[in-house]
Amino acid sequence: MEKIIGYIRRKLSVRVSLWVVMFAALIFITALGFLFYQSREAIRQEAINRATQILDKTSIRVESIMNRVEVASKMTEWLVQRHPDKADSMFVYSRAMLLNNPDFYNCSIAFEPDYFEDYGRYFSAYSRRSGTNQNDGIRTSQGGSDNYQYFYMDWYLMAKLFKHGCWTEPYVDVDMSTNTGEMVSSYCHPIMDGNANVIGVINTSLSLRWLSQTISAVKPYPNSYSIMIGRGGTYFVHPDSTKITRQTIFTKTLQEPDTALAALGHAMQRGEEGMKQMKIDGKDCFVFYEPLADTGWSMAIVCPESDIFGGFNRVRHAVMGIVVVGLLLMLYIFIHVITRELSPLRRLAYEAENIASGQFDNQLPDFQRTDEIGQLTQSFAGMQKSLVKYIDELKNTTAQKTSIERDLHIASAIQMGMLPKNFPTKDDRDDVQIYASLTPAKDVGGDLFDFYIRDEKLFFCIGDVSGKGIPASLVMAVTRSIFRTVSARESMPDRIVTNMNEIIADMNETNMFVTIFVGVLDLPTGRMRYCNAGHDAPLLAGAGLGVLTCDANIPIGVMSDWKYSLQETQIFTGTTIFLFTDGLTEAENANHDLFRMERVNKVAAEALAHQQHEPKQLIDMMTNAVHQFVDKAEQSDDLTMMAIQYTKLERDVGFSKRIVLPNDIQEVSKLTAFVDEVCEVVGFSPAVTMQMNLALEEAVVNVMNYAYPEGTHGDVTIEAKTNDVRLKFTIIDSGTPFDPTAMEDVDIHQDAEDRPIGGLGIHLVRQIMDSVNYERVDNLNVLTLRKKLRKNN
Repeated sequence: MEKIIGYIRRKLSVRVSLWVVMFAALIFITALGFLFYQSREAIRQEAINRATQILDKTSIRVESIMNRVEVASKMTEWLVQRHPDKADSMFVYSRAMLLNNPDFYNCSIAFEPDYFEDYGRYFSAYSRRSGTNQNDGIRTSQGGSDNYQYFYMDWYLMAKLFKHGCWTEPYVDVDMSTNTGEMVSSYCHPIMDGNANVIGVINTSLSLRWLSQTISAVKPYPNSYSIMIGRGGTYFVHPDSTKITRQTIFTKTLQEPDTALAALGHAMQRGEEGMKQMKIDGKDCFVFYEPLADTGWSMAIVCPESDIFGGFNRVRHAVMGIVVVGLLLMLYIFIHVITRELSPLRRLAYEAENIASGQFDNQLPDFQRTDEIGQLTQSFAGMQKSLVKYIDELKNTTAQKTSIERDLHIASAIQMGMLPKNFPTKDDRDDVQIYASLTPAKDVGGDLFDFYIRDEKLFFCIGDVSGKGIPASLVMAVTRSIFRTVSARESMPDRIVTNMNEIIADMNETNMFVTIFVGVLDLPTGRMRYCNAGHDAPLLAGAGLGVLTCDANIPIGVMSDWKYSLQETQIFTGTTIFLFTDGLTEAENANHDLFRMERVNKVAAEALAHQQHEPKQLIDMMTNAVHQFVDKAEQSDDLTMMAIQYTKLERDVGFSKRIVLPNDIQEVSKLTAFVDEVCEVVGFSPAVTMQMNLALEEAVVNVMNYAYPEGTHGDVTIEAKTNDVRLKFTIIDSGTPFDPTAMEDVDIHQDAEDRPIGGLGIHLVRQIMDSVNYERVDNLNVLTLRKKLRKNN
């Protein structure tokens, strides 16, 4: 079988021929099926008409004889009524019934008991044929006696009770003289006197032998047969003589339930006329049935289906055989013709394989044909020329593609190199931990994140450039550089975002935009100022899980004059700030379902519940959750996440001292004694104490000069606090906002003539102190200077 299937798959001629032959076979089968169906229906209808006609004729013949019996009985009644007192005339009338009607078997004119006193209690003028033949002699006698009290017989009582003529069920009429019997059915007609009283009954019988011969002679088909049943379903006529009067049509259903046969019996009992298709003795048969007048009897003709459709089935088989042989012959001819017509294709396929193997100069055969094969040959020749040209172009394209891919790998490496690599951990700092990851959807992407610490402030941002690929990566690089440049001289997030928006909008000819979140976390206090420009709001995971409230600002690069709002919140120790791009919430699986914010919250809640909300732990859990959700689906967008955990611990204050000075330069001398006392307490060396005095004096003088304009009076408060780690000086004033840390670093290597005025003081402070931090809190300028406590200070 596998070899045959393989041969068919290899041979186009065989497949085409099979398709043609199968299509032709489908047409033939459809046409013949319709023809056979119509022919079968016509034969079926002809059988119904034929059987019905025969049944009607037989019924009419039987009914005509029975009608003669009824008419003759009525005429005899009329004669008896004319001479009701002449007993001898009754024998004449009885004998005349048989003489005038050769089909009648016997006739009895019986009277009520003691009607004729001369004859005693019984009088029945009984005439009977001496044989079953119509030409046999007629014997007439008095039929009543003590041994045969006729007025108790069914035929007598039925006529007397109903007071009208009726037919009896078949019974055996016994001849006492010969002790033989004949199966008959009688028509009983009452004799009425002038007062409508029954004085006797005329009983005329027909031999069932004659009736059976008449009905059994009805054979529309060779194997068909007839049956007749009485009111109770008893067989009067049946091909099996053992069933006559001994079984009913329902007898078989008692042994083997047959609903169809029972339904037929009930229909015949009800005097219905029709046809039923059913199985009888294991054969499919058509049964045609019809009642016999008002007798309550019914006759039927049983015609086997094999007789009706025998000729039709023989013709059908012969036609189907001819069609099958014709189709096989058609298949052979088609395969031969198509194989010959397609032989040039094999040569053409061989030459095409040589060309495909690299022999592009191979000469294709010329079949000198103008049909489809000739056109195909010309197309192959044109394809051969185009293929040579295409291969040359493909070589150049491949080389260019390789160069582009190499450049993309380099660009990806450069882009990743712009992002922070060193993330502070608890081993590096005691106030903050950071971790971030960026996974581009292509070689290069448009997501960015950045962070750095300046003056004890954590500057950080996360952003998403519209679009993907190289254009987005270029805008990402520019955005990150602008963030670094602007935040180096500006500490307020809203001003950082505003400046970035102005710069990007001015050069944005491609109408691209950037969603960005910029935050500045004051590490000593945990106060965070932030500005959100259309980006996803971060999550805060600490004592609980929540979303950071963000104003509805538009992305940067859209409108250069947009005013971005500043927001502020307090970050408590142990709280993790989780920032992300929409590549997280919009990650798709194979069914195009999104990861959504609900799953982000669920993973963050699980991390919080298991005390795994350190930055790297949280991002690893989120990354694994996304990979499990997406499974093998291709990444559709850049995915960036950054987590910042604030870990500063409150330490016990070991020493605290405070001094308040008016904004008068002459009062600065009091500061020296204050600083000396503090440095002595913490154990600083004289050299370090001198440096502390220099830094504090420079910082306080800057405040007096710039926070309070000339002619303005105010106070400057200096607080000193120590713990086991560091010394902190806090300088507080209520003057105009002034951030000395916002000044750019001074290039001390530049010539004094070329260097701009200002900036040396804060530069000196930064060199001496470990950290310098400015905050504007409750309309107060707060400048904090810190110095770590080291051994051998």
